[in-house]
Amino acid sequence: MPKRTDIAKVLIIGSGPIVIGQACEFDYSGTQACKALRRLGYDVTLVNSNPATIMTDPVMADATYIEPLTVPSLEQIIKASRPDALLPNLGGQTALNLSMQLDEKGILAAHDVQMIGITRDVIERGEDRETFKRVMAQIGVDTPASKTVTTVEDALDFAAQVGYPIVVRPAYTMGGTGGGFVDDEDEMRIVAARGIQASPIDQILVEESILGWQELEVEVIRDAKNQMISVCFIENVDPVGVHTGDSFCTAPMLTIDQTLQDRLEEIAHRIVSEVGVIGGTNVQLAHDPKSGRVVVIEINPRTSRSSALASKATGLPIAMVSTLLAAGLTLDEIPYWRDGSLEKYTPSGDYVVAKVARWAFEKFPAARDELGTQMRAVGEVMSIAKTYQEALGKATRSLENGRDGLGDVPKLRRLDQDALIKACITPSSDRQYVLYEALRRGISPTVLAELTAIDVWFLEQMAQVVAAEEAVVQFAGALGDLPDDTLRNAKEAGLSDAYLADLLGVSEAELRDARRAAGIMHRYEAIPVSGVEDAEYYYSTYTREPEDGSGSTLDLDGKAPRVMVLGGGPNRIGQGIEFDYCCVHAAYTLRDAGYETIMVNCNPETVSTDYDTADRLYFEPLTVEDVLAIVEREKPEGVVCQFGGQTPLNIAQQLKDAGVPIIGTSPETIDLAEDRDLFRAMMDRLEIPMPQADMVVTTAEALDAAARIGYPVIVRPNYVLGGRGMEIIHDDDNLRRYMDAAEGGSPILIDQFLENALECEADALSDGVEAFVPAVLEHVEYAGIHSGDSAAMIPSVTIPAEHLATIKDYTRRIAVELGVVGLINVQYAISGGVVYVLEANPRASRTVPLVSKVCDVNMASLATRLMLGESLESLNLKEKNVPYFGAKESVFPFNMFPEVDPVLGPEMRSTGEVLGLSTLPGLAFFKSEEAAQAKLPTSGAALITVAQRDRVDDGPGSSGDNLLAAASSLRANGFKLLATEGTATYLQEHGIPAEVLRKVHEGSSNVVDAIQEGRAQLVINSPAGSDAEYDDSIIRKAAIRAKVPYVTTTAEAHMAALGIAEYLRGSETVRSLQEWHATIS
Repeated sequence: MPKRTDIAKVLIIGSGPIVIGQACEFDYSGTQACKALRRLGYDVTLVNSNPATIMTDPVMADATYIEPLTVPSLEQIIKASRPDALLPNLGGQTALNLSMQLDEKGILAAHDVQMIGITRDVIERGEDRETFKRVMAQIGVDTPASKTVTTVEDALDFAAQVGYPIVVRPAYTMGGTGGGFVDDEDEMRIVAARGIQASPIDQILVEESILGWQELEVEVIRDAKNQMISVCFIENVDPVGVHTGDSFCTAPMLTIDQTLQDRLEEIAHRIVSEVGVIGGTNVQLAHDPKSGRVVVIEINPRTSRSSALASKATGLPIAMVSTLLAAGLTLDEIPYWRDGSLEKYTPSGDYVVAKVARWAFEKFPAARDELGTQMRAVGEVMSIAKTYQEALGKATRSLENGRDGLGDVPKLRRLDQDALIKACITPSSDRQYVLYEALRRGISPTVLAELTAIDVWFLEQMAQVVAAEEAVVQFAGALGDLPDDTLRNAKEAGLSDAYLADLLGVSEAELRDARRAAGIMHRYEAIPVSGVEDAEYYYSTYTREPEDGSGSTLDLDGKAPRVMVLGGGPNRIGQGIEFDYCCVHAAYTLRDAGYETIMVNCNPETVSTDYDTADRLYFEPLTVEDVLAIVEREKPEGVVCQFGGQTPLNIAQQLKDAGVPIIGTSPETIDLAEDRDLFRAMMDRLEIPMPQADMVVTTAEALDAAARIGYPVIVRPNYVLGGRGMEIIHDDDNLRRYMDAAEGGSPILIDQFLENALECEADALSDGVEAFVPAVLEHVEYAGIHSGDSAAMIPSVTIPAEHLATIKDYTRRIAVELGVVGLINVQYAISGGVVYVLEANPRASRTVPLVSKVCDVNMASLATRLMLGESLESLNLKEKNVPYFGAKESVFPFNMFPEVDPVLGPEMRSTGEVLGLSTLPGLAFFKSEEAAQAKLPTSGAALITVAQRDRVDDGPGSSGDNLLAAASSLRANGFKLLATEGTATYLQEHGIPAEVLRKVHEGSSNVVDAIQEGRAQLVINSPAGSDAEYDDSIIRKAAIRAKVPYVTTTAEAHMAALGIAEYLRGSETVRSLQEWHATIS
């Protein structure tokens, strides 16, 4: 079937901000869809609220709308852009749910928009728990005994009939949000209520527990002819009970025999055919090894996290193929490298893929590190190798968690046997490391299999890795005596150079030299890409060359000069998709400049690991060992390290020391900026003010420094990204606590904390001679909240012109003094009329995509050109007048960590961000809150309860002044004000009446009751701090549970009140990013 000619313009809905359960895999799938549709000749309208993505670049679609992902917003966009069709299944659960709502409300029919690929009926059959259960019964597919309910009482009744444990699955959600296993009636009341609240249709499925069964996935593609292929068979190493997004996974299935795989495939195809999806579908099944029973858990009638994994694991770009099928093509019209056309596809390849999740429990100390049916991971890595052992080792060293191997966890060695066994039983982020330690202690694979329900084969494989390690340890301190065969066995078992060097007591360079001398080298194999002509990507292995010589070879003769780009590794808090955006633009720009591009990354969710982003892709860990091997193979002109966040910077100096040419800013410059003493000396030389600071190691030194500087101080370890370990300290006792918890011997930075200072930042382009600053971002929150978490306005709103000029001057001078070639980000605080420099980061920052899209300046592309030798002057960049505002708001995972106080500080906690655009700053902020799913109310009551320090009016911009301005504006716009006694007294003293509510500890009819009973539509609550007699986090937690928008600073309260006022005066019509850019002069 040829492509459809009855449609000309297609609407794609993105997935919105990066959140737990829905991450950058949808940037990858959305970008593929845009490219595929435009290659077919269709116009593309894209809607997404996430500014950090490649897909929201104006070059990816004909019209790009960065707008809140809501039905009213989408209706306006449909009216403005007039699409003929909607492709609903490439933007995750968000796009699927919105597509359903647009259809249910008659909006699609009213504007003659048809869904392609899947329809509303298909979505209901796949997503509605009751409908799915009925369809499965009709086609004879077994499901766990279950019942769909909409009340807690009905859930309790079903559990009483079936018996505990019971699993709760909310409808139309992602990442297991709101669900979980329950063991008794009390837990059921909590989890059922949470699940009903999480479901957009207030529906949960309560079903019999299949805890401990094998969890297996089949990724299926179906076309309009009902032709189906099984793209990938994925085995979850962790059994049912751990969400698939958190589970260790392998492809292909390694412990499942062919008979069972055939059965799983037949069931999956039967389901997909009946549901009627055109495109990709993920089918999740469970198998009981004892009885042989197979049940279907659920399906995702859309591209998913597993789709991205399956695509990268097999070389079949599922999102691209799904888009082609939605446009009318069939599988027999799409090329397949092996057998001609894609309907003949079968999974192939004698390699093993391993996926390991990346968590962020360290960012939430109060969170319980336990894994269950509600996803907790913020990212993942994928490794490709010849064996499971090697894949396990490569995945482990890809995580960038400070561990070089599974045995590199000193705290586990201190556990006694009982504690270790308990840790094995309870799934956690450390589970694979715990199992490794248990095997090292002599606990048998059979015993561990009984404790964990993990197949014994995986544990036996891990035991062989332990044996390979123990064979090496015998030669500790005697590298020269280590037999070549012992070293080769360790490398084939997946043990890294860094880990082996540590075991032997030598440097990694010495170990590497010994390995090379023994002839133990990386070799590479290719994975062909299906669905396109002549494309492949590469992975390494230490296994021996096959006798038939089938390994990958590379002929560099006559090829263009090559440049390698190092990616950002796994997505995590502090380093997310914005760095992938920069890497992708670097690859595009290098290609345009005539270079062959080489991409190295290990993240299966990203555009950078798409088959066509670079000329050659290496799916490899970003370690010195693995990158050096690729450098030796490719012999590039240079390596780009400054776009992948901290990941490549951590190894840049070692690469340079090994003779690798680094393009752009030198590693020495980056180290200088990170070294606080050297950087301060430079600032003193330039006569640029910085807050007082000191670097200390001991508690005594810290107390002396704090006495000199004066409290409050901000403390943090040296060399961190995302504010890891940062804390604001107000007294000696808390400083002692912090220093006692810090690892001994590591330098700690102590800085003067500028209370109530206005914080801002500037990104700049530099060629080492001059620098260009496109805009200054003004943070909404006060200094002390991490820049990645603070809402921000661009261009700035309240910073005086003379301070803006100072900021741009300081940024230029710092960039030139450092000799930056490429990008630099400088953070500032303005206090008492003085502009202070807080820090400088001579690399890509997380704000680069934001500045690029608001100001229409592609900073990553321009920086790449500077790194290739062009001058800033030749780029002819001019300051522009941007006649509108962009408001960035961060998105947080507090709903996934209900035990954590949702308050912000110097350590970054956000997983993603959104952007609101408007000619009015308040309205831009209002739209950003709506995009972050924290829509501000336009009527009702505002509950205000703030700390004593926020009730002091020190003039314009002070905390107390902002509170008064917010309260006055809210009251003027018809809001009733509720407040606790101290706050109410402060407001009343300034002529603003408020109804007094009790604090939580003062009895009933208190602030939490008001939230739970729906009497407060907005909560303004700043933390009382360590001096508070009672815990006030319960107020913020109650707001999250009740889905009431809340703010925790008076600065944000002021901006929220302004946004509400501007919204009530009348909203603007939607504009595409291209239309916004046309207004810039």
